[in-house]
Amino acid sequence: MIRARLRVGRLGLRARLIAAFLLVAVIAAGTTATLIYQEARSAILQQAQDTAVAQLRDQIGAQTVALPMSRTSLRELSLAVGRQGKPHPWYVFAEYGTLRASNTGQTASNVLTEELRRRARANPHGSFQRVVKDGQPWLTMGMPVMLGEPGQTPQQPTGIMMYAVMPLTAEDDNVRAMVSAARDGALPALAIALVPALLAARSVLRPVRDLRRAASSMGKGRLDTRIEVKGSDELADLAWTFNESAEELERSVEELQKAEARARRFASDVSHELRTPLAGMLAVTEVLDEDAGRLDPDTAAAVRLISTETDKLATLVEDLMEISRFDARAADLNLDEVDVAETIAKTLQHRRWEEQVTAELPDGIRAMLDPRRFDIVVANLVGNALRHGAAPVRVSLRTEERPDGVRVVTEVSDGGPGIAPAVLPHIFDRFFKADAARTRSAGSGLGLAITQENIRLHGGTVRAGNGPGGGAVFTVELPVRPPGEEAEA
Repeated sequence: MIRARLRVGRLGLRARLIAAFLLVAVIAAGTTATLIYQEARSAILQQAQDTAVAQLRDQIGAQTVALPMSRTSLRELSLAVGRQGKPHPWYVFAEYGTLRASNTGQTASNVLTEELRRRARANPHGSFQRVVKDGQPWLTMGMPVMLGEPGQTPQQPTGIMMYAVMPLTAEDDNVRAMVSAARDGALPALAIALVPALLAARSVLRPVRDLRRAASSMGKGRLDTRIEVKGSDELADLAWTFNESAEELERSVEELQKAEARARRFASDVSHELRTPLAGMLAVTEVLDEDAGRLDPDTAAAVRLISTETDKLATLVEDLMEISRFDARAADLNLDEVDVAETIAKTLQHRRWEEQVTAELPDGIRAMLDPRRFDIVVANLVGNALRHGAAPVRVSLRTEERPDGVRVVTEVSDGGPGIAPAVLPHIFDRFFKADAARTRSAGSGLGLAITQENIRLHGGTVRAGNGPGGGAVFTVELPVRPPGEEAEA
């Protein structure tokens, strides 16, 4: 579920590749458009500006000025200069001392800045400035009228200042049209860029998808899975590395499986070969036990020790045989519908544990079980509690409703010190000893492992823990009917 949420919450590799490709395309297109816009804007404005400044200079130089000037002559000079304004009509303003004149009745003098006036008066060649007033662009020019032929020095100032104001609306409209054209062309360009982005993402992701499918296949146990190697790039190297790793893993797993099979076969063969001599030894020790009372004390002690160790060896051989059957998947169930409480009670009676164990076994709980295997489960858990725990040892039985059906719950607890936290993860391991210094045990060391295997065979679970008041607690949960039996019923 967490993995599914993570997939939903983040973009896939394909989406990120396409997004990165489009981002690069957007940045490249935006940078190019910005540079082109700046260059084109500068060229358009520069051309209009150069044309207007040169035209103003020529018009002023072509005028004949007679000093002193009157308001009328100053207005005629403004009209003459403004009449030839290019590339757009000019608003011309003339100043001579305190006299002011203009070629138009419209007021545009407020566009002129003090900075332009100051620079124009200081420079005999005049000055210009682009300004924006109330959202409208203007080109403002200022130039003094000089006496003498243009290009000849020295020229004498006349005290007349000519100012021309030219709107740059047409140029601004051209620039805006360029921006609109660039914007309108961006979306189709991005749509076209999406095609190579998809193709690039597909070519990059195909090996990644192949690798994911191959890894998933290997995770399901198909170790012969390989990836087809195409090309000679980094992804092809990755495919080669995956195939080499898969081959090595398959080889190692085959060797491990063979070694495991040999170990299982060895344990099974040894156990089987030991059964016959053990049967004879058990018969002999049984006779010796009967006559031990008539022997001297040392001999009797030796006979009883041999008898005890022979019994332990026989138990170990039987447990090894049982584990071998589980490992070989040869163990099967002989199911029967039984009264679970009665079955547990018989287990306690056969081993004479009625007085040592407190049983809470309600009647009426029936289930499909293998009586022999369930007897082993209860005997191993109760015996483990009696050997390693302390009184009181309790066995309780109940049923619980679960989403997957009714479960029969058997719980075995004791009043001992409980199970150490470091031991809990290994409690069902084969031959595991909680105390590493304890080299010998009353049991074979396989009882809990066999218990777990028998419960799994029934489709149930077993878990170990500690009770609230201390002591170990083993809880067995079994379905009323093992898997497969419910469908048949």
